[in-house]
Amino acid sequence: MVQLVNNSQAFKAKALKWASSFDAFCYLDSNNFNDPYSKFDTLIAIGAKDEIIANAGNAFEELEKFRKKHPDWMTGFFGYDLKNETENLTSSNIDHLNFPDLYFFVPQYLILFKGNEVEIIADDPQYIFGVIEKQIIHPDRASSAVNVLSRINKTTYLNTIAKIKEHINRGDIYVTNFCQEFFAEGAEIDPLAVFLKLNDVSPTPFTSFFKWRGNYILCASPERFLAKRGNKLISQPIKGTAKRGENPAEDENIKQQLRNHVKELQENVMIVDLVRNDLTKSAKKGTVKTEELFGIYSFKQVHQMISTVVCELKEDISVIQAIKNSFPMGSMTGAPKISAMQLMEEFEHSRRGVYSGAIGYFGPDNDFDFNVVIRTLLYNQKSKYLSFQAGSAITWHADAEKEYEECLLKAKAILEVLSQPLSSSQSSR
Repeated sequence: MVQLVNNSQAFKAKALKWASSFDAFCYLDSNNFNDPYSKFDTLIAIGAKDEIIANAGNAFEELEKFRKKHPDWMTGFFGYDLKNETENLTSSNIDHLNFPDLYFFVPQYLILFKGNEVEIIADDPQYIFGVIEKQIIHPDRASSAVNVLSRINKTTYLNTIAKIKEHINRGDIYVTNFCQEFFAEGAEIDPLAVFLKLNDVSPTPFTSFFKWRGNYILCASPERFLAKRGNKLISQPIKGTAKRGENPAEDENIKQQLRNHVKELQENVMIVDLVRNDLTKSAKKGTVKTEELFGIYSFKQVHQMISTVVCELKEDISVIQAIKNSFPMGSMTGAPKISAMQLMEEFEHSRRGVYSGAIGYFGPDNDFDFNVVIRTLLYNQKSKYLSFQAGSAITWHADAEKEYEECLLKAKAILEVLSQPLSSSQSSR
């Protein structure tokens, strides 16, 4: 059933309010960014008819079976620590969130938005439309004070960058993504209210809001990991970040500086080469190409340097294999990929979990689209543990002080939404 609505934003808010009463839902929103590869503006998948929960070991194999059983709509997430399945790696860092490495569900109800058109896929779509229309949006419930701490302090961060650069100097790696965790214990928040505020403060083209049994993912991601359109695979890695200016002239000057910044260009092209190599595993021979290199895109909080790499998918490669062949995404690992992941496991103080993973959907035509889970708040409602991470690319030319400031810039929107300054704390590993 396709229905016209007068105010799609109001209807989305009501649909999310209704979705929040279910154990599982997935909300994907492009926030009206112009993207030639998007099929809809917003998707909301609600309620689980069937689901798969798996951890690294044989998770991709189990998902392959699940997908064959359910070839229709399906939404879910891949956690970063599936790296331990794609490569001979381990994860031993602290994890207070306890999300699974992989979770997908087949929705009971699916809602698609395109402009002011709303399509509801359900047994009784007219009834569902009426239920959503009757939802009442109350004022935000006040959240308790959230005391945000950093898992490592600034001195430790700067010293770690020096150690990473020693490995770069020795030739162990060329570039890596070093991440740090910010967290709060005993946190009580209203996930829906916080998400709506985050999406207002930082609207991005790969926004997502995911619930799985009291575990929440509030994501303001600007980055696409991997999409499939027909026989075409598309990856759009981001490397290169700059703050927004105070006025149009300053903003344009900052964009030009980013466009010509040697270190930012260097790290972007390194990751583009890595993505090209990853796509080769799934591509028809000779079809991997870079559609756009060093594109500068502006978002409410930051400017980003984004490149687009594409290929034609080989007929004998399944959609699950195509994702596995490129996972984890190069923008969150480094090059060489395995060495970078090994070193970051040594230097980082928290398990990444869903952070650096991907959220998205598979459609009935077997196309898919997955983001990169960055600029994301993770919340375990039962344990009241709240977490978000920020990272930056480290090359030989990296300035440790500037990399630390870049992490804080990436965390700015979440800290603003939580209305909290950042405290300093260093926890033991």
